[in-house]
Amino acid sequence: MPIKIPNQLPATETLTRENIFVMTETRAMTQDIRPLRILLLNLMPTKVDTETQFARVLGNTPLQIELELIAPSGRVSKNTPQEHMLAFYKRFSDVKDQKFDGLLITGAPVEHLPFEQVDYWPELCEIMEWSKTHVHSTLHICWGAQAGLYYHYGIPKRQLPRKLFGVFEHTVEDPNFILFRGFDDRFWVPHSRNTTVDRADIEAVPGLKVLAASPEAGVYAVKTEGGRQVYLMGHAEYDRDTLKKEYLRDVAAGVDIQLPQHYFPDDDPEKEPVVRWRSCANLLYSNWLDYFVYQTTPYDLSASFPDGHSAEE
Repeated sequence: MPIKIPNQLPATETLTRENIFVMTETRAMTQDIRPLRILLLNLMPTKVDTETQFARVLGNTPLQIELELIAPSGRVSKNTPQEHMLAFYKRFSDVKDQKFDGLLITGAPVEHLPFEQVDYWPELCEIMEWSKTHVHSTLHICWGAQAGLYYHYGIPKRQLPRKLFGVFEHTVEDPNFILFRGFDDRFWVPHSRNTTVDRADIEAVPGLKVLAASPEAGVYAVKTEGGRQVYLMGHAEYDRDTLKKEYLRDVAAGVDIQLPQHYFPDDDPEKEPVVRWRSCANLLYSNWLDYFVYQTTPYDLSASFPDGHSAEE
């Protein structure tokens, strides 16, 4: 089944070239089916790249997905044309009275700031609180995962001595848990971040469980007891050249940046990076949609949160 996205979204052309089944709004109107409603809170500066990456992994499933895009209110994107934002993005105020099967909160390049100094932090807190009564399952990515663990559980992010940058091998710690069903014992995920969350801080919170980790990159996946919130510290959705673009951008800007680890063949930036995380990324998002969203969400979304109570209550 396809992912349903706006007719003119740039991702449509990209995904069609990749033979990912995309259904435009016009065609979807002819189908008598309730698609899964997924809300993407896009905090990344390169909005088009990010929305395409998530549309790709969400569209590689047998489920029909309706993707809705929102961004922080009152911000003018420096890297995305304003006409694109006006055409395809809504504000939180436009959707807050609706219910969604799933919510994705992306990473953001604001790690150098304390959470409370991020200009959209109050709105993000409002959205994370709202998600407890209006979203069936929420997936937090990278800085979004750190922000979620801090907001919901008071777990701090910690500065790394050096940027964690590259593609790292991870181990599934609970192979029977459904999020990693079908995974090999070891799998690869890209990371690009300057902060982390300590495992000891996570394990000190009852109800949180570490699902996968890496000797080099630390904790990767965490879930709540009911599985309604999942936290992923890396970027399984990244394209082949995402880390390369970031590296070349920083080099051009004179930033002291090391080569991405385990990424370029022979650590030669002139060589094409080899993708070894795509199959795991597709399986990860397929499992999330299937087991955490599709199989447990009701046909009538309003029945998911009776009387405004949290999904975890």
